[in-house]
Amino acid sequence: MISQFFVLSQRGDNIVFRVSQFFVLSQRGDNIVFRDYRGDVQRGSAEIFFRKVKFWKEDGEEEAPPVFNVDGVNYFHVKVVGLLFVATTRANVSPSLVLELLQRIARVIKDYLGVLNEDSFRKNFVLVYELLDEVVDFGYVQTTSTEVLKSYVFNEPIMFDAARLPTLGPAAIFMHGSKRMPGTAVTKSVVANEPGGRKREEIFVDIIEKINITFSSSGYILTSEIDGTIQMKSYLTGNPEIRLALNEDLSIGRDGRSIYDYGGSFGSGPVILDDCNFHESVNLGSFEMDRTLTLVPPDGEFPVMNYRMTQEFKPPFRINVLIEKAGPLKAEVILKIHAEFASTITANTIQVQMPLPMYTSRYCSIQLISVWKIVGGSEHTLRAKLTFSPESHGNITKEAGPVSMTFTIPMYNTSRLQVKYLQIAKKSKTCNPYRWVRYVTQANSYVARI
Repeated sequence: MISQFFVLSQRGDNIVFRVSQFFVLSQRGDNIVFRDYRGDVQRGSAEIFFRKVKFWKEDGEEEAPPVFNVDGVNYFHVKVVGLLFVATTRANVSPSLVLELLQRIARVIKDYLGVLNEDSFRKNFVLVYELLDEVVDFGYVQTTSTEVLKSYVFNEPIMFDAARLPTLGPAAIFMHGSKRMPGTAVTKSVVANEPGGRKREEIFVDIIEKINITFSSSGYILTSEIDGTIQMKSYLTGNPEIRLALNEDLSIGRDGRSIYDYGGSFGSGPVILDDCNFHESVNLGSFEMDRTLTLVPPDGEFPVMNYRMTQEFKPPFRINVLIEKAGPLKAEVILKIHAEFASTITANTIQVQMPLPMYTSRYCSIQLISVWKIVGGSEHTLRAKLTFSPESHGNITKEAGPVSMTFTIPMYNTSRLQVKYLQIAKKSKTCNPYRWVRYVTQANSYVARI
């Protein structure tokens, strides 16, 4: 196991990587888990942190940054499925290391509990504290590997009822449409067995893409980018070798080069990624030849490959906004959204928002925000009649907007990156594990100017 992390300053000083406290807060500020490792930070740090985050108004920003300092204490936090994972320290440590530690702690706990929420934490607080004591010892990181922790953690998880998850939660985004995928199955613990002691032999591979697009007022694409990841979660016993084959015409680099400095054999192809990186368990020996990744998956959930793409791609939605004057102090906003994907696919958790000028006194509905389900190929129109105060002298076209949109599209892949096949080295003829390959596209920043 790793005894400790450390970083060096530009002067060569040894800056030891240690944290003083770790705690998890709910959205209400309730302290769900709290562990004090060193005793050099006051016990009321959780309340200080939450008040600071909730009422943050510094530097003109409405949201607190992931790292800030209060009275000599450094606070680091990340938000995971609505929960705040926080670490404190008085030491001069690398912010990126602490933020990465918080993400890994959340991932390890999720591997053991199956699902992250307040109820699962409270049901398994003994197991969670045992995990925290093995991950961090006196403020120094020991290990964040689920596979290594299985040798030191002996409490069994109390399973959370997956049926109580929200309908459109992360576990259910694959349950919509004609092809129903076992969304709730992946929320089970990687260390727990099925009823009767039977071990479930399954492996999940998720290709998750978050897209960033900015449209001009005339509908042209100004900027476009895809941040993608191939996520894997293995329930296989014995850690067999996995072969994951991607598109044969995949190219890495804007000029068609591969990840290696000596030129690849594929050149420019229909799928061109700007750059990518791989998990440490991935063997790239055959990747240059046939775009196949070989790995022995560790226990738990982990990213096999992260990638970025700025090549032009077809956006899943087109947004058109028209503002028409309906009188001296009245106007009508017409917002049209057209789904550019196939009719067999349905987008959900859609939210559209358009800020209005400050001098708007009344509009047709309580809020200009709607949540829809949109079937591919369809078009939807949202109309809003606005009334302005008499003292208004602004130009609504310049002061309204931009229109922002969030959505989730299960079983849809924007970049066209595909998993061609998933092979598992079988231990016996009777062993035939289930293999699930799933795709999802989400909006990270989807903006249309007016």
